[in-house]
Amino acid sequence: MEYVHMKDMRASCFEPQNVLSGYRYQGGLGYYESTSDAATNFFFDYLPKGTYVFEYPLRVFHQGDFSNGITSIQCMYAPEFTSHSEGVRVNVKEK
Repeated sequence: MEYVHMKDMRASCFEPQNVLSGYRYQGGLGYYESTSDAATNFFFDYLPKGTYVFEYPLRVFHQGDFSNGITSIQCMYAPEFTSHSEGVRVNVKEK
């Protein structure tokens, strides 16, 4: 697919370490990464068929029970091609 947007929402207890937007490479795939307050956005010019795992460093700043947001992916020129993950609970305890 071409021109794909993936939005990874995160729980309020997490803060990203990569706060500067920019073009990145991971696993042979190039993409633009943009960090905002509640989510990290990934933009792909071309996303070949396959399975991908995206990892980026986060820090935990609060303890408690949090709701982690969903991750959604959508083709920007054909918005009917879309999918999303399920939301999960994150329980952070002090060591």
